[in-house]
Amino acid sequence: MREEEKDQRVRPGRPRQALGALSGVLAGFVSLAVAELVAAGVRPQSSPVVAVGGAFIDATPAPVKDWAIRQFGSDDKLVLQLGILAVLAALALVLGALATRSRVVGTAGVLVLGAAGAAAAVSRPDSGSLTDAFPSVVGAVAGTLLLYVLVGRLAEARRPSASTSDSVTEGEGDAPPAPEGWNRRGFILTAASTAAASAAVGVVGTSLNASRGQDAVVSRGKTRLPAPGSPAQPVPRAAGLRIPGISPFVTPNSDFYRVDTALSVPKVDATAWRLRIHGTGVQRSGTYSFDDLLGRELIERDITLTCVSNEVGGPYVGNARWIGVRLADLLAECGVEPPSRGGPADQLVSRSVDGMTIGSPVEDVMDGRDAMLALGMNGEPLPFEHGFPVRMVVPGLYGFVSACKWIEDIELTTFDAYDPYWVRRGWARRAPVRTASRIDTPKPFARPRAGTVMIAGVAWAQQRGIEKVEVRIDDGPWQQADLAAEDTRDTWRQWSLPWRATRGGHTLTVRATDRTGAVQTERRTPTVPDGAGGWHSVVVRVD
Repeated sequence: MREEEKDQRVRPGRPRQALGALSGVLAGFVSLAVAELVAAGVRPQSSPVVAVGGAFIDATPAPVKDWAIRQFGSDDKLVLQLGILAVLAALALVLGALATRSRVVGTAGVLVLGAAGAAAAVSRPDSGSLTDAFPSVVGAVAGTLLLYVLVGRLAEARRPSASTSDSVTEGEGDAPPAPEGWNRRGFILTAASTAAASAAVGVVGTSLNASRGQDAVVSRGKTRLPAPGSPAQPVPRAAGLRIPGISPFVTPNSDFYRVDTALSVPKVDATAWRLRIHGTGVQRSGTYSFDDLLGRELIERDITLTCVSNEVGGPYVGNARWIGVRLADLLAECGVEPPSRGGPADQLVSRSVDGMTIGSPVEDVMDGRDAMLALGMNGEPLPFEHGFPVRMVVPGLYGFVSACKWIEDIELTTFDAYDPYWVRRGWARRAPVRTASRIDTPKPFARPRAGTVMIAGVAWAQQRGIEKVEVRIDDGPWQQADLAAEDTRDTWRQWSLPWRATRGGHTLTVRATDRTGAVQTERRTPTVPDGAGGWHSVVVRVD
């Protein structure tokens, strides 16, 4: 009898494999929801999506990262997370379909994915314990059990009996009766209840993860920035041009560019935050609290920051008023001397709470420029996205060699002894900001009317200042633009040129000259390894 029944069994049909694929997706959903809930009890960064995303970012070649930043801007992290979810969904579909043939193979695949997530979590630079593996492991176990149960509901179909076959009329041959052995009602009930429960678990986990940052939110809300001992000079009234389309002189915090590798923005409780200074040439190691820094003399400065990933004419540059503590003063208290005074360390490695490492030349941060540990931005405590409670700001250097956000550690070392995060990925060890300019208006492919058209934009050369900006129409001569008043040499400068536009297509090109007499280079170079070069041009058609 058993042999007869065995002969009557058929291979899983496409409908059953489709339901198996659906089971795989549900199992994946459960895995992620449970993992999110467990991550709330461990730490948000141990979530498998965040951990795998961080590992993917670390392994991505620099040109690919640069391409993603150009294409998606500050949304690059959202795009990456959606991509990870899409890949996981596809793998879950495949594993679910395979499970209809072999539950062992399908469920083993879910466990393998969980192991990959766990490995990614414990290998993150900011991981301090094997408990970071728990969310991925527990989530994978939950998903495995669910897939095993759901596929079990999809019992193998049997061929209909002879009596049933005889009762089927010729016209009904295309609609065979439902296969026996399939617990349809049980499958639907299990799948529906699982989906609902998983959604609830996911919401609870997300809420708990968000609540874990409440202490940080409260500490930021209670932060009151003291009046600076060395306030910034008032911005000249003529520094900001009232021209439609030009970038505002001061970039609002909400519009300030954000380029970093953090998929989950760190939320650090300022009351628990500490900064350690140590390393080569440090005679007295120091540890500072947030209140320690607030109690020191603060400086306030207008400084333009630029990201090395900013293409010619790109948006990753912004100007803000920063308030903080002179970094050179802290280093001097610890007995640090720059190389020009015989100090043995030529590199300052700053470390973020998320494990990011950034290397800055010791000479640059101690040469008298307004390098600071910033506590505030545009009159308020730093936004979380921009480094609360403390970040580094060093005028004249690209962010990848200076602007460490969520900083918690400063180590003095040498460039020969240690390569920070970006250097290990092909970027330069030293990267002063290049002299650059940008046309803000008219926009590319704009269609202004014939007559007077205002061409305007910004130019920057931090630590050197802008001396001159010139504009060229098509292949004509360079025309000197009108410069707005200069705030400081560390801020960008607005410029404008009235143009008597004639009908037809035109190419507008801009270049800047800094106070050293150096003219912005015409030669186009990529962002890697030390910043893009070339003149910015826009094409317009005058109606």
